[in-house]
Amino acid sequence: MVIQGKSFKRGVGIIKCIVIISLFEKRRYVSPCSPPLSLISLLPVSKFKRQDVVSLHPDAQVGGGTMIDALLKKIRDGKFEFVDLKFTDIRGAWRHITIPADKFTDKIFKDGIGIDGSSIGFLSVKAGDMIVIPDPSFHFIDPFWEMPTISVLGNIYEVNPTEPHARDPRFTAAKAIKRLKKLLPQAEAFMGPEFEFYLFDSVRYEQTHNHGFYYLGAEEAEWNSGLDDEVPQGHYIRYKEGYHAAPPHDRTYEIRSYMCKLFQETGLNVKYHHHEVGGASQQEIETSFGPMFEMADKSQLAKYLIKNSARRFGKSASFMPKPLFMEPGSGLHVHQYLAKDGFSLFYDKSKPLNLSDMGRYYLGGLLKHSPALLAFTNPSTNSYKRLVPGFEAPVRISYSIGNRTAAVRIPGYIKDPSEMRLEFRPPDGTANIYFAFAAMLMAGLDGIENTVDPGEPFTGDVSSKSDSLAMQNPFLPSSLSRALEALETDVGFLRVDDVFAPQLIDTWLKLKQNEVEQIRLRPHPWEFRLYYDA
Repeated sequence: MVIQGKSFKRGVGIIKCIVIISLFEKRRYVSPCSPPLSLISLLPVSKFKRQDVVSLHPDAQVGGGTMIDALLKKIRDGKFEFVDLKFTDIRGAWRHITIPADKFTDKIFKDGIGIDGSSIGFLSVKAGDMIVIPDPSFHFIDPFWEMPTISVLGNIYEVNPTEPHARDPRFTAAKAIKRLKKLLPQAEAFMGPEFEFYLFDSVRYEQTHNHGFYYLGAEEAEWNSGLDDEVPQGHYIRYKEGYHAAPPHDRTYEIRSYMCKLFQETGLNVKYHHHEVGGASQQEIETSFGPMFEMADKSQLAKYLIKNSARRFGKSASFMPKPLFMEPGSGLHVHQYLAKDGFSLFYDKSKPLNLSDMGRYYLGGLLKHSPALLAFTNPSTNSYKRLVPGFEAPVRISYSIGNRTAAVRIPGYIKDPSEMRLEFRPPDGTANIYFAFAAMLMAGLDGIENTVDPGEPFTGDVSSKSDSLAMQNPFLPSSLSRALEALETDVGFLRVDDVFAPQLIDTWLKLKQNEVEQIRLRPHPWEFRLYYDA
């Protein structure tokens, strides 16, 4: 059931308040997704055989007692009406195909579902025809469908012959893990992202030949305090003062709790949630660490849950890095470490900062390749409006203890040696999470293999422009163009073992250079203030 409330004005927009009751209280969302299996034995493309085409996980083959059988039984026993097959496009967004449950048989795991790969960035050199093959290792009961629906992730394959597509994000991440197993057979990569985002009540934007604008409305924002078109409520959050704000200033805690409830019920372990620094309703949800491939899948799920939960509450969630001028941007800080038998290989109490040699060299690799990394971890023109001094955003190629303006932070509050880790702070929500995780891991492994020394931790003024500081800790790329240039000149570490295929790199560069050109061609509203009366 949907109850529609009266319209009310906010700024120049008119918003309808919609309260959705529907199946919120009645429906239970159970059965968390199964964690993906180990990818140690992932087959390379060159040795891929037709009978192996089912999943990135070779244990998930058709046969008695397999993951496929278990999933098909779950669909039958759960009386699901539809199976929603989700897959990730080259930019990092989910796409989906919905299949009636009675048509979802083991045949789909052999033959896949046909798609036009050329329409979503997967430009096959052979043809546009491609297939999506479900991966039974990751599925969840979809909480946003009124008809009982289970969602399953899928992988992209070429046809004739059937083989993994070189630009498929999940396949790229799987190859990075295989590279780790080759270098450090007993190690496992763990990642832990932090999800920062804004919740807006209204979003409007347009640009044509003769006008361009954007308008964002957020009920918590201080800019509402002088409006006379609604009942004044007070308790607005001042600019940059939203960090851990409590009610009545924090008006979105119930929404975050609802999101976290869905997180827990779909297999994402939540550490906590809170209001972030941005006064215009900036949020953060942090999850626990997990194996890299699993956390990449779960990061996609997290964004899906956040955006659709916000929509249920009549709001819009945005992971855009810098949607607001003079408010903090939203990052996707990634905590990471390598572990063996559940214990961090980055810990050594006999070393400075308790950071082992392996951890130190991994850190060195992150710093050495950070300009090129940003082409994947910060792949939007908007990303670099966030990476500026004054907003706790990293701006220098440096590391520090507890300093949140360094590119890499060693958290000062770590109490558990088994989770000794590094936090790479530049990434943001525009990243394709599979490419970003894979690129960071490849940079760290290059540092380990070549014993890259990261130098001493950064202790100076991050905004200083002194020549000596610039030599030791240069600035991160200040634009997407510069990050792409860095990638073109420093791509070797990604190409090891063909983890990032050459056609993937070429497609990515062309895609992102086109985005740069789109922005370059369009007048900016502030240019009229600066230059109109020239």
